[in-house]
Amino acid sequence: MSPDSLKHMTAMDPMTLEELMKEYGQDVWSFAYSITKNRATADDIAQDVFLQAYRHLVSFRGESSVRTWLLRIARNISLNYRNSAFFRRVLLPGKLAPSRQDRSAEEAYFEREAASDVWRHVFSLPVKMREALVLHAKYQLSLQEIARILDVPEGTVKSRLFGARKRMSTLLKEEWSYEPI
Repeated sequence: MSPDSLKHMTAMDPMTLEELMKEYGQDVWSFAYSITKNRATADDIAQDVFLQAYRHLVSFRGESSVRTWLLRIARNISLNYRNSAFFRRVLLPGKLAPSRQDRSAEEAYFEREAASDVWRHVFSLPVKMREALVLHAKYQLSLQEIARILDVPEGTVKSRLFGARKRMSTLLKEEWSYEPI
């Protein structure tokens, strides 16, 4: 969906909302999960994001892509959830592990373990670094798009990405360089 097609609308119809959910739903959910580390909360946040988009279509000015606009809404809602007292006290993080059917059980196990290790380290990063890394690596967003979502200068995004990459490199080298005798 192009920014121009939304920019000229004054209200969103149910078909447009459904189209947005199909096209961007997984991205919104995954980004929410990367911030909250909880599947049920990511489900709630994704619903809230599209409800907010539906209610506040007029706030979309077309200065960024629809995806960037939705991810920014997702970030704001995710941070609100994460910072709420209820979330901090009650919800515990889950694990994220991709699956593929065309590999052996041994390969599947080692891939899940490696992915789990990587995600565990990603989740150990400070939120500011984690957001920048996930938006850049997973969503392939430009520095300018990330800066818009995070509402920070591009230089800050570069700095956060540099710090996140450096810390991830150190963490992964430490973990994977140990070889038992």
